[in-house]
Amino acid sequence: MWHYGNDKPDIRFEMKIQNAKSTHKVYCDALNGVDFKVFNEAETILMIAVPGASEYTRKQLDELTEWVKRPQIGMSGVVNIKCNADGTFKSSVDKFFNEAKLKEIAAFCGAKAGDLILVLAGAETRTRKAMSELRLEMGNRLGLRDNSIYKPLWVIDFPLFELDEENDRWMARHHPFTSPKPEQISLMDDRSRYGEINANAYDMVLNGTEIGGGSIRIFRRDLQEKMFAALGMSKEEAQDKFGFLMGAFEYGAPPHGGIAFGMDRLCALLGGHESIRDFIAFPKNNAGRDVMLDAPSDIDEVQKKELGLK
Repeated sequence: MWHYGNDKPDIRFEMKIQNAKSTHKVYCDALNGVDFKVFNEAETILMIAVPGASEYTRKQLDELTEWVKRPQIGMSGVVNIKCNADGTFKSSVDKFFNEAKLKEIAAFCGAKAGDLILVLAGAETRTRKAMSELRLEMGNRLGLRDNSIYKPLWVIDFPLFELDEENDRWMARHHPFTSPKPEQISLMDDRSRYGEINANAYDMVLNGTEIGGGSIRIFRRDLQEKMFAALGMSKEEAQDKFGFLMGAFEYGAPPHGGIAFGMDRLCALLGGHESIRDFIAFPKNNAGRDVMLDAPSDIDEVQKKELGLK
């Protein structure tokens, strides 16, 4: 999330996200002492250095601004800083950042002469997701997402819980039967530390697409009861809904886990496509109906006659 903005990174190209400011903590010194309201009030400021794009025209930059303003992205705009080939800098915020400040930002981003720095600022979750999408979009525009290259990786150390701030309660990030990391089981006794606990879960990612995921399951009754309690479930409710499971644990369930692969997604990637529609055995139509659901169905006599069938 820190470097790519999502938990299924495409590592066929670099262009890692630079965290200039995250949840109100400033990491880029060039932002200090600058009277720029958009940056000062933003919870998070993220940057990417786009290689060889400093020659982007005004029209191309305006197009990028409109792209991030789309409802699917949800940002109010994008700041650009050109690292010109002659060593000078030009930005859309020259009124607030002088040449020295822009040079500091370029150094923070690891940008070279000829690169274009793009900056998004706003709320943490939305801004991080938007920068993730912008990074992928620039990768597409520059031809860096080569379908003939395959870069798989494992993603681990997912949070076990996520906080529902609106209702002030903890939710299972994966599902309530996922085990915490063995060395963190003791933290289950301290509600104030739920946010520190990682799940014993894992995803396999290929070229920015999750192709498989799974976890090690809880196999002890006492730990399962703690998980249900952490989610706000009373002992009576847990027994009523999952008594059969916890009863089974009394007989000594062995440690167990697994992984489920999305074969249609894997086949789509191997076939050079991002959409899985053409790789699903029985795809649904726009109405969400599987047209093969009731096949084969009866053919009436009129149709049989038209087709020359008996």
